[in-house]
Amino acid sequence: MGATDDLAFSPADFSGVARLFPLPNLVMFPHVLQPLHVFEPRYREMVEAALADDRLIAMAVLAPGWEADYEGRPPIFPMVCLGRIASHQRLDDGRFNLLLAGLRRARLLRELPPNKLYREAKVELVDDAYASQASGRRAALQRRLVEQFRRQMPELKTLHEQLDEILASDIPLGILTDILGFALKLGLDVKQRLLAESDVDRRAETLLAALPAEEGPPDATIKFPPDFSIN
Repeated sequence: MGATDDLAFSPADFSGVARLFPLPNLVMFPHVLQPLHVFEPRYREMVEAALADDRLIAMAVLAPGWEADYEGRPPIFPMVCLGRIASHQRLDDGRFNLLLAGLRRARLLRELPPNKLYREAKVELVDDAYASQASGRRAALQRRLVEQFRRQMPELKTLHEQLDEILASDIPLGILTDILGFALKLGLDVKQRLLAESDVDRRAETLLAALPAEEGPPDATIKFPPDFSIN
């Protein structure tokens, strides 16, 4: 089975139950790859279970106040990103390095009883919504988004080359907003709003509004792909 087959996802085959990997500082999006370093025992068990089954993990964001109950089951934001383990490295001490591929948005319905070290929840998949009344202005919205991005990041040559390749494939606006929302250095609250918004046009407008109005100096801290995120 090739890499493409490994990452293929059929909603009809999804059980509706997702393993939750909640973190305080990472918003995962569909259509992107996120490196992860997993070391906590409960999440190592989660990875073992995923690798033995469907390789699916749902990345969630801890809601404010999580610090008081991090070892327990603190609240999380209801929109999560379902991802599939694209590759993994099992370290000698039981930790893992993963590359997780974002697949779909999913909405938390209810958490399952705590009979495992890690958390699980019943979720529903959420599709991108394209309002028919906005179709006439969607191409212009996409151009504005790309132009604004280029103005903000004029010297990020590698990212621009990757973006040119993406645009050459004529991808939908929803995928573009997810890729840029993931790649750009935005506040956690902005990224969570982008993940939570299934209406593609509103998501693009939210992303445009989050970009500074005036061109600023390029941010050399932005990396694409990003470094590993740890739990």
